[in-house]
Amino acid sequence: MTKLNKVVMEVKVEKVNKVDNRVNNTGRPVNKKSARQARLAKQAFYTNVNDRFKKGSQFKINNNTYKYSQGDNGDLGCIVDGIGFHQCNVSYIGRTKVKGYTFVLGKKVNVELNLKTLEFSKFVS
Repeated sequence: MTKLNKVVMEVKVEKVNKVDNRVNNTGRPVNKKSARQARLAKQAFYTNVNDRFKKGSQFKINNNTYKYSQGDNGDLGCIVDGIGFHQCNVSYIGRTKVKGYTFVLGKKVNVELNLKTLEFSKFVS
């Protein structure tokens, strides 16, 4: 008896790229005024504002410029002013809210920032 050698054939499957992107077209127009689209737009805005804050974009509060500085090893950092002086420690970063604290004359003062109302500068510093 002779052993039969098995021949393994390699089959390459080529991915067909559609030029006109038809797979993503549902065939109907998007209603921009629908509740779902409004919710998605709001969610995208919150994500954008949160990312800008975490990256250290400058923002204004009461005509003073501040920015977030991340701590070492991925820890929560602090908020510094335009020159680089420490203003407050950050204890929580949420989707639309940032909580922090600082000490004034030996007393702890809580700071709360609403990311939805912050005015970010045009350029990332």
